[in-house]
Amino acid sequence: MAQTEIDPLALDRQLCFALAATSRSVIALYRDLLEPMGLTHPQYLVMLALWEHDPRSVREIAGELRLESATLSPLLKRLEASGYLRRTRSTADERQLEVSLTTAGRALRDRAREVPLAVAERLGWPLARLEALKDELTELLTLVDGI
Repeated sequence: MAQTEIDPLALDRQLCFALAATSRSVIALYRDLLEPMGLTHPQYLVMLALWEHDPRSVREIAGELRLESATLSPLLKRLEASGYLRRTRSTADERQLEVSLTTAGRALRDRAREVPLAVAERLGWPLARLEALKDELTELLTLVDGI
């Protein structure tokens, strides 16, 4: 290959690599902030979903977080053991598990409010720039979902 040619298979030209490496590094920033709250990053995502809408079915949470129920179930069990949520059978449909926040789970939201600002501060980017990046990634996700 001539030196002036751009190699389409160069690692640093791959969208998948840039997304995966960035994801791991950004999640590591969150990990440091979430550990004092006793949350892992996936547990934080579950809590975010519940802070938006409480109660929710396991199916709704799995759909929104794009997780298989086999992945979500252990997260819910650990959050329940931590006292942040409770799982009960739906009264409307016994086959459905309903997840709701406990008082401790709702109270944890106040501590979590600082997480997004702390991430922005650690990255050194203004919130507006991070929001724009998130919007771009969301658009990309929507595009991929349509394929």
